[in-house]
Amino acid sequence: MKKLIFSSLALVFLLSSCGSKSRSKGELVGVKGKKWYPEKPYGMELIPRGSFVMGKAEEDQAKVLNAPTRTVTVRSFYMDDTEITNSEYRQFVEWVKDSITRTKLAILADELGIGPEDEGIGEYAFQDADTTKMSVYDRYMLDNYAGLGETGYEGRALNKDVDLVWDTSEYPDEYYAEVMDSLYVPEEESYNGQRTVNVTKLKYKYTWMDIEAAARAKKGRRKDFIKQEQLEIYPDTTVWIRDFEYSYNEPMHNDYFWHDAYSEYPVVGVNWMQAKAFCNWRTKFKNDDQKSRGRQFVNQFRLPTEAEWEYAARGGIEGGTYPWGGPYVISDTGCFMANFKPQRGDYAADAALYTVEAKSYEPNDYNLYNMAGNVSEWTSSSFDQGAYEYLSTMNPNIGSGKNQRKVIRGGSWKDVAYFLQVSTRDYEYRDSARSYIGFRTVQDYMGEEDSERGNTLPN
Repeated sequence: MKKLIFSSLALVFLLSSCGSKSRSKGELVGVKGKKWYPEKPYGMELIPRGSFVMGKAEEDQAKVLNAPTRTVTVRSFYMDDTEITNSEYRQFVEWVKDSITRTKLAILADELGIGPEDEGIGEYAFQDADTTKMSVYDRYMLDNYAGLGETGYEGRALNKDVDLVWDTSEYPDEYYAEVMDSLYVPEEESYNGQRTVNVTKLKYKYTWMDIEAAARAKKGRRKDFIKQEQLEIYPDTTVWIRDFEYSYNEPMHNDYFWHDAYSEYPVVGVNWMQAKAFCNWRTKFKNDDQKSRGRQFVNQFRLPTEAEWEYAARGGIEGGTYPWGGPYVISDTGCFMANFKPQRGDYAADAALYTVEAKSYEPNDYNLYNMAGNVSEWTSSSFDQGAYEYLSTMNPNIGSGKNQRKVIRGGSWKDVAYFLQVSTRDYEYRDSARSYIGFRTVQDYMGEEDSERGNTLPN
């Protein structure tokens, strides 16, 4: 018996040794992973790394003196070729509405003890209602971690395989009707015979880690730097009225965000915090799909820094006043190059009264549209009058969480030409929503690329 055991052990050792040698032959070869290739995100352009003269090289006509010139360098990144549109932001709103509805349905089904076998609202029960179809890991996570939150339902997966029913005549049962009724404004607040969704209930909750604070802290635990946010994400449509006194803008308030006529127009009425929430959702939405396909996660989508925005707006043109390079806002053919207020009281001289479609006018040399005019754009950077005096020359940024003033760039449809200049700085408070402020997102680039041509190089 002992001989048999020894023989077995020797055979196992021999096989393992042979296997080890066949793989590395005793050399340091590293852990082999999957071959990775950079993938250009949909609707984005690669902005190649490079240096540029940041600040006002031309005359500072407004005498603000907050942007002295200095040479800085930024790394490569992807940027949306247009501002985020109403249609794209509506996708975010619809996702949040869908998730909240499914959560409410699942909770009520759980409270009633109804499962998929009971049909009706039971079809929307949590996926763990039937534990027979769960893996060992999922069952372990359910037993040990589910419900460890404010509501007691955290960590429980929703059933997204069943379509939601929005037609009142097709509600499956009274419990479903009860949940849907709770999502709409009360009967006494409706008018014209229409009950609309109560947008104050459309809240997005997410967590993020303050990496910068964690890196600079001398002590502290990981959980000390994990931040949780929950906020209403529906755009403030009243900005069209509140931003302009003694002006009739009710049609824009009523139609601009939701009507299909404005789908490809830039979203406005979104404050800085809502823009950040959108970035978080876009990252989650993409990575959920990546996970389902067995692919690696992508880098997070985020707001551009002030330096990244100016670098991208210049389009590789050194010393250009505007994204198209020249010092004038009118082309050789006499056409305006952007959507802004060309003349006192005449907003429509450039053929547009308010905003225009996000893909309008000619793009700059990085193929980015409306980097001047249309809507001003949020950046991730905090505004400091003297920031250029002390910022790093490598990927410069100031991201103080205590500073409520956030840099906006590019000028808008209601601004004069000065604010369209790529070097002009302005700011707005982060909790403020305006009819002339939108945003676009960026994503860090991973890999090597040709800095002169902006092309990715093979790995």
